[in-house]
Amino acid sequence: MTVVVTSPITGSAQTGFTSPTYTLTADVAPDTNGKQVAVTALGGTQTGASAHSVASPFTHTFIRPKNFKTLGVPNPVTGVVSQVGRNVYKLITRKGMVPLAGQNSVTCLITSSLDIPAGCDLASPAEIRAALSAHIGYLSQVSAGLGDTTVSGVM
Repeated sequence: MTVVVTSPITGSAQTGFTSPTYTLTADVAPDTNGKQVAVTALGGTQTGASAHSVASPFTHTFIRPKNFKTLGVPNPVTGVVSQVGRNVYKLITRKGMVPLAGQNSVTCLITSSLDIPAGCDLASPAEIRAALSAHIGYLSQVSAGLGDTTVSGVM
């Protein structure tokens, strides 16, 4: 199974938003090892939020490694693999927003980076899945709190 997102997506809880949804349209990723979608319409109540435009982008880009790393060779004496490469995947959300009324839009970047040690895809795939499940669950659970914290500065 590959990374496939279907439109619309349901947003997680945020203070002041009611049933947020986001309609996605396929877009061209900045590089060949990525997939990108643009948020072309908003649903639910999201007063003050806007969909994608040239001047104020709203995109999600998923990027995989260009060259996958494999597990190094164990030391013939100790059996230890001293150098373990990492395969880095990223999800980047770009959202234009105005820093002050009357000003031009500035792009906010939200990046999730998955830094997976080479070889774990074969030796412990369940551990990768558990880490992702917990990470995404944590973000989902604290979504409104993250929004409140990034707006108020109070953690």
